[in-house]
Amino acid sequence: MWRAEIDGLRLSFHLAGINNQNFLMRDDQTGTYWQQISGRAISGPLAGRQLTRVPSDELTFALWKSEQPQGTVLDDVAVFRTQYAAKDWDVRMRRAPTVLSYPESGVAARELIVGLRASGASRAFPYDAVLAHRLIEDRVGSELVVLVTGPDGKSVRAFRSHIPGTAAVPEFYRLEQSAATPASSLFMDSATGSQWDFQGCAVSGPSHGICLDRLEALKDYWFDWRNYNPATSFYKEPAQPGPPR
Repeated sequence: MWRAEIDGLRLSFHLAGINNQNFLMRDDQTGTYWQQISGRAISGPLAGRQLTRVPSDELTFALWKSEQPQGTVLDDVAVFRTQYAAKDWDVRMRRAPTVLSYPESGVAARELIVGLRASGASRAFPYDAVLAHRLIEDRVGSELVVLVTGPDGKSVRAFRSHIPGTAAVPEFYRLEQSAATPASSLFMDSATGSQWDFQGCAVSGPSHGICLDRLEALKDYWFDWRNYNPATSFYKEPAQPGPPR
């Protein structure tokens, strides 16, 4: 998501085409073409300029509404309603061919990933693996990170693995829900024993009221992420030990 202005000029955009199967938009004010995934102008009077990112989430509606009870919803434009994609658009797209692929990576072109950028590096995490494990600790470049699946079992957020105001390097553990666990508590840290919610804020323990630094997590197809992050690494689950002999 990008701020629709640059140098104080308010821009309005419309679909102008597809570039490498990624949305290409053109602003009405200058006629510049912008790449959706990067927010960068690739042709026209503003070529080379960069739109400002607006922090955003991809959440289920129920989870978003629970966090933003006063939030409003953008409605369909009635005259274009028949042109909107069907609800199973993402399911059908996973079977569609791509113009780009990276077979040397061993990853299917339309594998859904969660992409993170930190410390000048980028890394892709298989979306299904994040959901299955519910919490993954890893590193992006020199940055320790933790990915957490929300209470809906579908939404994902990522945070820096550092508790602001402390020098400790904590490990985080997913909590199993029980009568003794607050409903909002999803994971715990080893350094302070505090419990944290899906917004990355401590809801109990010595760190109560402190929030972890959020990282922008982009849910994307592997081929698209890899194309615009050519130096990206790819998370692979550790090999499981075999049975004792």
